[in-house]
Amino acid sequence: MSFFPSRRLRRLRKNEKIRDLVQEIRLSPKDLICPIFVQEDLKKRTVVESMPDIERLPLNEIVKEVESIVDLKIPAIMLFGIPAAKDDAGTSAFADNGIVQKAISEIRKNFGKKIVIMADVCLCQYTTSGHCGLVKENKIDNDSSIATLAKIAVSQAQSGVDVVSPSAMMDGQVFAIRQSLDDTGFSDVAIMSHSAKHRSAFYSPFRDMADCAPKFEDRRTYQVPFTNPMESLREVEMDINEGVDIVMIKPALAYLDLIAETKRRFNVPVSAYSVSGEYALVKGAAKQGWINENDVVSEILYSIKRAGADMIVTYFAKAGAKILQD
Repeated sequence: MSFFPSRRLRRLRKNEKIRDLVQEIRLSPKDLICPIFVQEDLKKRTVVESMPDIERLPLNEIVKEVESIVDLKIPAIMLFGIPAAKDDAGTSAFADNGIVQKAISEIRKNFGKKIVIMADVCLCQYTTSGHCGLVKENKIDNDSSIATLAKIAVSQAQSGVDVVSPSAMMDGQVFAIRQSLDDTGFSDVAIMSHSAKHRSAFYSPFRDMADCAPKFEDRRTYQVPFTNPMESLREVEMDINEGVDIVMIKPALAYLDLIAETKRRFNVPVSAYSVSGEYALVKGAAKQGWINENDVVSEILYSIKRAGADMIVTYFAKAGAKILQD
């Protein structure tokens, strides 16, 4: 059987140089954001079984860790704090000497503008309830929670953060944070909101790492149902209307349709968070010898980029950067 000559697409695949010329999606370490977990009063690096190769760091290891990230030409980090003490109000989240605030100051002092410092703005690690907002009468109280989230953002800005990243999924959190940052002279601090953060089973390893599992019920009263794509897009639109600078879809791999639709509909930078469960699945399968880890990591990151993400928060940031450079 013969084919029309113009239909032989294999001509553009016959060698590596031609494949490089026609490659449509490009990915580099500059597209990646590396999460870092820093724990108060920790003496040495600590591993968590459900997230192989990801460690909780003591404050005195933070400079060494960031240096390794800078050397890989990764432009940004995302800080998560694990405090020594929790309370009902999550006060250590906005304390001047809180663990994240100390980490931000230490990184800024040692690296200046060599790295973009992002920090999570949430309450789940800091409250006795383990919920992302404050609890009143056994319910998550939205309005008192956003006031506290704004205090956290301002405290991080005072320490030198570049981007605050609210992940609590409280209605009005972006507006409250933007107003507080502007009122306190930090109008140049950007907001990257976890705009469509879905109630997902993919977060379980993160909850081990950050010690933030809810102590009662779950988070379905404030996180987006994974069955509701239009509701997810309304969340994104609300954040844009409230003044967000970057929107985020979370998780990533099972939500590529929403990343693509967000990019198509809205003229804003789009971030995707490839979350802990996505990481753990790959690491677990690789450990069993069922997959080639590097090949799968590369394919996943390219697929997220292909869907429309401008940047990717991923626990594979360091490994991915090495793969891309090789």
